[in-house]
Parts: sequence; C-alpha cells; structure tokens
Amino acid sequence: MKTAWENTDFEVFEIDGLEHRMQGLIEKVRPKFESFGTHYATFFSSKTGDEFFPHVAKHARRSVNPPKDSWVAFAPYKRGYKALPHFQIGLWGSHVFVVLAVIYEVPNKVAIAEKLLKKKSIMKKLPADFIISGDHMSPNAIPLKAAYKEDLESLLVRLKDVKKAEFLVGRHLPREEAVKMSEEEFEAYADETFEALLPIYKLMTN
Repeated sequence: MKTAWENTDFEVFEIDGLEHRMQGLIEKVRPKFESFGTHYATFFSSKTGDEFFPHVAKHARRSVNPPKDSWVAFAPYKRGYKALPHFQIGLWGSHVFVVLAVIYEVPNKVAIAEKLLKKKSIMKKLPADFIISGDHMSPNAIPLKAAYKEDLESLLVRLKDVKKAEFLVGRHLPREEAVKMSEEEFEAYADETFEALLPIYKLMTN
C-alpha cells in the first residue's frame, strides 16, 4: 500500500538551516503538493464554475529562518491567492491541515466577516472533528464543537474589526494518522473536507 504521507515528510521540519530544510521540502514534499495542485485545481473549478489555480509555497522571501510549515493553496486567480479566500492542503511537523483560509491580505475581510456572523449556523453543519483558527502562522487550533459558545463569534468579530486578523476553518489530521492512510484514503478525506467547506466558501465569495 502506498501511503499519501510518510514520516520523512514531517521530519523535513526538523532539518536545521534554511538551505537544508528547503532542499528537503523541494525533494520530499513539493512533488506531493504539485500532484495535489493539479488534482484539486480541477476539483474546485468543476465545483465552483470558476477556474482555480494551484499555488505551491516557495518560501522565496525567507533569508534566515527555515519554514515551519508548507502548503499548496487553491484560488481562482493565476497570479496569487493571498488576497482571496482560498483552500489549502499543508503540513506542520505535527499534522496535515486541510482548510479554507481568509488571511490578513484579503481586502474585503469586513464584508466576509459580516456574512459569516449573520449565518454562523452554517458552521453547525460541519463534521464534529473540524477546527477553527485565527492565525495561519500557528499550528494550534480550536475544535469547532468547543468554539460554538464564544470563540467562533469572537474570531469573526476580530476578523471584522482588526486589520491583521485571520480566519481558518477545516481539519487537522495528526501525523500518526496521516502516515497510515493510503493515497486513496487521504484523497477521500480531503474531498470530504473540501465538500463540507464549499458552502462556506460560496457564502464568503457571493
């Protein structure tokens, strides 16, 4: 059985030094991101009616600190993704993330936050193991089930009111589970996650 992820993919983030870690990412992880990129750009194009493009993280601005995570993002814009709500598949040393993200570069964050605040109930339709986060630079997240009481509202209010605020929703798959999944099993997991997130994406973008 060929697994989607191996322990060596996660161990890339233990390599010291920018140059050596980047070499590990390029050799080990980037081919997987490129493969997901081709597949899911087609998936999102067919689901939304907009042409989606994959964007594999290049970490090009880094000059000293090696990246602590890496990803492929999907957005309906060829030249970039950061200014739009976008989907991602990525890795930290501890887990895989499959998410929908609105990061601080998105210019119409206020309108997006207002839509989500008005229709918070849309989040209740998500599976029980989903998470939310207010920071794409942190591996930590809040289980969505626990967030309904107050964290969800406060993260969305923050998204509306604070220029640097962000909002991510999706799933975290622990490393020890990811390395046991076949390619087909992981693809089914990602498909299911993105299918559940599409109504939220459509609410954000319509």
